[in-house]
Amino acid sequence: MADPTDSNTIDLFVIGGGINGCGIARDAAGRGASVALAEMNDLASATSSSSTKLFHGGLRYLEYFEFRLVREALIEREVLLRAMPHISWPMRFILPYHKDMRFESDTPTSKLLSLFMPWMKGRRPAWLIRLGLFMYDHLGGRKILPGTTTRALAGSPEGAPLQDRFAKAYEYSDCWVEDSRLVVLNARDAEARGAQIMTRTKVLNATAENGLWRVETQNTENGEKKTFSARMLINAGGPWVGDIIQTKVRLNSREGVRLVRGSHIVTRKLYDHGKCYFFQGTDGRIIFAIPYETDFTLIGTTDADHADPSQKPECTPEEQDYLLNFANQYFKNQLSRGDIVWTYSGVRPLYDDGASSATAATRDYTLKVDTSSGAPLLNIFGGKITTYRRLAESALEKVAEHLEMRQGKWTAGVALPGGDFPVDGVAALVANLKAGFSFLTDFWALRLVRAYGTQAAGILGDAREAGDLGQDFGATLTEAEITWLMNNEYARTAHDVVWRRSKLGLRLTDDQIGVLDNWMARRRQSAAAAAE
Repeated sequence: MADPTDSNTIDLFVIGGGINGCGIARDAAGRGASVALAEMNDLASATSSSSTKLFHGGLRYLEYFEFRLVREALIEREVLLRAMPHISWPMRFILPYHKDMRFESDTPTSKLLSLFMPWMKGRRPAWLIRLGLFMYDHLGGRKILPGTTTRALAGSPEGAPLQDRFAKAYEYSDCWVEDSRLVVLNARDAEARGAQIMTRTKVLNATAENGLWRVETQNTENGEKKTFSARMLINAGGPWVGDIIQTKVRLNSREGVRLVRGSHIVTRKLYDHGKCYFFQGTDGRIIFAIPYETDFTLIGTTDADHADPSQKPECTPEEQDYLLNFANQYFKNQLSRGDIVWTYSGVRPLYDDGASSATAATRDYTLKVDTSSGAPLLNIFGGKITTYRRLAESALEKVAEHLEMRQGKWTAGVALPGGDFPVDGVAALVANLKAGFSFLTDFWALRLVRAYGTQAAGILGDAREAGDLGQDFGATLTEAEITWLMNNEYARTAHDVVWRRSKLGLRLTDDQIGVLDNWMARRRQSAAAAAE
């Protein structure tokens, strides 16, 4: 039997290395709790690297009367912006207006309008959009981001890519975020505060014994098995949260998860300015068109039910056509499948609230503690990347009901690794980096600052020319950076690097990625041999 007083017993064992799991591990470790986290693949390998890359309040959620969720997310935008100005930054959004814009038919707002203004026939009137934007500006108490303005599109850079029928637009603020880097930085900070972060580590089973959890894990690379004893178990498995309850913990739970697939397409850059578009469709849904990785445009997302978490989500041909046709209702230059350079898709693990459609399902998070086995288990359902820090705080409130915490909330305003500089300080960091390393191009220097912030110079070390950084893998990716990522950011394969630690997969050929993967495999083998 496990002994609760055993010094080998940890406080929390977290299953899942997405944003919720890593955010909770960081918060708990900073409060003095002993924490271990297991992720069966790479960090952010599923939902947390497949978002629309926005810290946003969720303007459309106002139509569902989700005011608490929107207010919390709006407040969090600026809290997070200050803590990670390298991987998050303000963006302005252009919402073109046309009289034919419509609600999705089953939103509470649509039903009210249909009841009191039946002649509108589901259309979004301009006054209602402006009211929603007024609420969006004021619910969260903005301090950094500018408010909404009305813009004439004719003759403007914002209107140039759009069809002439769009004469007016509303412009409002939200923020961009590098989602998978956000996860890695939370994991790094959690580890720096004492947490044990284990990637490529599968939880085989978890059993409650004598008020503790006995958790068995296996490293999927070398087969090594370990057993942990933990006072509380956190199920942050994302799309697998339900599977973990049923097959790993083996509990009969009435709580359900609704898997909703969100797919995106990436095209070559469609316009020259740096603002995003918020497009409303005739079906009542919305999509974004967002400047992406300097030379591309990101378009998404869809909402479709996804039956099986083990089935890899992919942007189907039908979803590609849907997004293309949606964008073609707005852009002058019509898009086709030939314009798509990459697609990606993720599964959102939403709390099953019985909503009639995937779009209507709540994006709010739900935290449920189960003690039926004799030891506390916290299951995490849903959530938005914008509210991950608040979710973690709420999770620790639940934990504190069962375990003694040494301190309270602490993460608000505390910078993530590399984020210890002002919100408007990116240009100065880039200039300083180029001054110290004259061989850097503008693109290279900005890429490093956007990824690593104040830690970028440390990666370059004492290099005086590009050749000092070792092998060149293409697209400014060098041996020095790869070594740093493997030593400090849990990177194991080329895919970890070019699609999660960065998006340089958009610029590298398959052959170049293969060369990188082989180099990393040899380095792993050398490290394993040296450790024996």
